[in-house]
Amino acid sequence: MHQNGVVVLDNGGGLIKAGYGGERDPAAIIPNCVYRPLSSKKWLTPSPTDPIDLTSASVRRPIDRGYLINPDLQREIWAHLFSQVLRVNPAQSSLLLTEPLFTLPSIQRAADELVFEDFNFSALYVAHAPSLAHLYEASRRPVKAQCSLVVDCGFSFTHAVPVFQNFPINYAAKRIDLGGKALTNYLKELVSYRSVNVMDETFLIDDVKEKLCFVSMNVTRDLQIAKKHGKDNAFRCTYVLPDGVTHTQGYVKDPEEAKRYLAIGDSDSLQEVAKKMDVNRVEVLDKLEERKKIDLSKNEFDLTNERFLVPEMIFHPADLGMNQAGLAECIVRAVSSCHPHLHPVLYESIILTGGSTLFPRLADRLERELRPLVPDDYQVKITPQEDPILGVWRGGSVLASSPDFEAMCVTKAEYEELGSARCRKRFF
Repeated sequence: MHQNGVVVLDNGGGLIKAGYGGERDPAAIIPNCVYRPLSSKKWLTPSPTDPIDLTSASVRRPIDRGYLINPDLQREIWAHLFSQVLRVNPAQSSLLLTEPLFTLPSIQRAADELVFEDFNFSALYVAHAPSLAHLYEASRRPVKAQCSLVVDCGFSFTHAVPVFQNFPINYAAKRIDLGGKALTNYLKELVSYRSVNVMDETFLIDDVKEKLCFVSMNVTRDLQIAKKHGKDNAFRCTYVLPDGVTHTQGYVKDPEEAKRYLAIGDSDSLQEVAKKMDVNRVEVLDKLEERKKIDLSKNEFDLTNERFLVPEMIFHPADLGMNQAGLAECIVRAVSSCHPHLHPVLYESIILTGGSTLFPRLADRLERELRPLVPDDYQVKITPQEDPILGVWRGGSVLASSPDFEAMCVTKAEYEELGSARCRKRFF
């Protein structure tokens, strides 16, 4: 059992990343939820080691739209995490906890009570995700960037936040209420309407989204390609649903076929795409013949234009009925809210973090959308993090291992004497 040290906890809406300060990778990554499989009557807490059958599982999450709404459920998940997974003694450890921007004081108070009263941690430091993502990138670059624009596209929402000398500029932060959860729900609706009812299969459709979705560089052209039949359709691929007997997880039927879209260039016309597909046709013909022999023992469905229409929502939330700006416009608004001297620097150091930035080609498409909105004499440079899911946690690990960290924390004694609201003033 770890006795002393700092526990770094990136408490996301989708995943909890937890580990010890100073290490490169978290010790555990688990879904931030409790689930109940069809075979069980009890709500279970996910464990990183046990294989879990999540087919049609019911899910309860303590975090909604990015904010903690069910502290009791969060206590249950953390208790399992600290005692069974990390095996830490909270009374002899400090905690570095991430929290979204603009958290209400009542939610902050509930989090503080969890940390100090339920788990008895000796000290607490609360950080915002954009600051930690900026800190991690600054620690890796030879020239330490004083200032960057962090685009955090996570499970519950997307934030574009200018960070200056490790402090988020709150008045310039912009938010879109669209994240991985909304994209998964949209994909569920599309697949359920067109193929097979998957409205209860959240984890399964998450897997489909992560393995098969990509960002289109030319939507109108790609919609034309997606209409084509058989071998001319570069986007068609098949996903096999689990049967609960031979395999409990879904899988892509033909991974090579799913990657055919990579052969299509950004500026290729429909004719050029058709020629490229002709080259691949010989290889694909045999596979198509195999695919025509439908295996009735397997439950499967085809995806075509869903693969790029789902991530497209990040750029056009209005298509989902949301009265909000797309990602490129959101970034421009965030930068425009800052001092004009910062504008060129921010456009040159855009950092992409969060699991929803993992879609292939997202950075290229974002640059293409941003370029017409940004003055010509400014350079646009977008840096995706090497591992967007872990970037914030690694920033926390860097901060927790710095010599000043202990002085920045609020101790349990200070919390008991001053209360939550007074202690919070130290962090921001």
